[in-house]
Amino acid sequence: MKNQIKKSSIYTENELSRCLLCNNPPCSKVCGKIDTGKIIRSYYFKNKAGAALRLKDNSDCATCETQNCIKACIRGRVDLPIDIPFLMDYIRDEVRLHTQDTIDEPNLKIDFCGIECENPFVLGSSVISSNYEMCASALEAGWGGIATKTVGYVTCKEVSPRFEISEKENGHFNGFKNFEQISEHSIEKDLKWIKRLKKDYPTKLIIVSIMGSDEKEWGELAQLVTENGGADIIECNFSCPQMTFKNMGSDTGENSELVELYTRACKTNTHLPILAKLTPNLSSPDAFVEAAMRGGAIGISGINTIKSLTTVDFHNTLDKGVCGKTAISGYSGKAVKPIALRFMRDTAMKFHPAHHSISGIGGIETWRDALDFIMIGASNLQVCTAVMEYGQRIIEDLTEGLKLFMKEQKIHSLQELVGCALKDIIPASDLNRSSIVYPVFDLSSCVKCGRCYLSCRDGGHQAIELIKGRTPNLIVDKCVGCQLCRLVCPVNAISEGKRIDR
Repeated sequence: MKNQIKKSSIYTENELSRCLLCNNPPCSKVCGKIDTGKIIRSYYFKNKAGAALRLKDNSDCATCETQNCIKACIRGRVDLPIDIPFLMDYIRDEVRLHTQDTIDEPNLKIDFCGIECENPFVLGSSVISSNYEMCASALEAGWGGIATKTVGYVTCKEVSPRFEISEKENGHFNGFKNFEQISEHSIEKDLKWIKRLKKDYPTKLIIVSIMGSDEKEWGELAQLVTENGGADIIECNFSCPQMTFKNMGSDTGENSELVELYTRACKTNTHLPILAKLTPNLSSPDAFVEAAMRGGAIGISGINTIKSLTTVDFHNTLDKGVCGKTAISGYSGKAVKPIALRFMRDTAMKFHPAHHSISGIGGIETWRDALDFIMIGASNLQVCTAVMEYGQRIIEDLTEGLKLFMKEQKIHSLQELVGCALKDIIPASDLNRSSIVYPVFDLSSCVKCGRCYLSCRDGGHQAIELIKGRTPNLIVDKCVGCQLCRLVCPVNAISEGKRIDR
């Protein structure tokens, strides 16, 4: 039975990865009983409790005689339709809600820069927040606010195509490279729709991103945004890595004196809270955080995209890149999340979340990603690449997943979680080096593929041997407890044992 569950888990992940996550999924329309598309999407975005809630008290899908969901599945036009009845029954059987109605509904309201926000999720400053219609749609969908695409005086000519990706094995984005610069609209046009947005959605958070080329421009932009009346917060973009104009974007963000100077120029010309959006293309953000603080910023946002090169075309054909050419530009998406978390942690140590505000950005797709940023000090979360790939609808699982987690943990307010993990991130020299955790092999689940043996032999300490019937066996005297074998096992048949003294 245990082996069957393991196999079901693997099959489930494969089917989830094959799902096209359709807009208005036909499988939901033809079912009539449950929203199969929404359930699959919730499970895909790690909101397993939410997926299970939608299946509660519904009959067994495996007994459905028509199975119209399979017939309607658009994936069938590609290769084979998704095994939707199996997924529904698996989710029903395997996901258990550990929540009881013992506390009130958790509260996602949170203070950011002295402003109460209905939830921490905002559209990140980019093409997804570049006009009224897109932003209004997001706010209607449940996003707590928006950070506008950066406004400024320059007129940008953009390239075509503007985007490149690095793919995951299932075809979804792992990393996303873009050549986008700042808003293509005039300042007057941008400020007009921003003011209208705030009028129509007065309780939502409006962060207006600005970028100038010198002290005078920064001060004027801050004044214009303030007088316009649509902004709650001004975000100074010191970090865009793809600007084609000198003294703008990350050129500024890599100079701490300019960060301080331009932050002060903005602060002098506004009463609004100032966020300094810093570049991750640094060995340490410390000097730049301190410079922003001296200039008058009360919050830090980051990370912006990372300077990158994703592809090189050997044949140099004109249909690749931009007329056969490419350039260093910004990289975002799930792949940058670990880098963003490091940057945020270092920022929180200088710009402590108990006294200042931090907006976390970089690779947020699921509520679990969001929780990581919150626990290291972020009280606001900007999401961009995931919206470009999956749409604004992900806000449903971001908020629901976070609420259900809080309910399970009996946490009333999101504020309780802000910065709670900072104490557990310590210097490498202080980590416990006097104990060891050996891997434990579950031979009833093992499929004897030999992956653990190969990785330990070629990338570890040669502490695994294959004995009769290709069965892995741990050589304890050689094992250092690195857990590489556990991480590469494709069927999760290896777990951590108890920690013991060496």
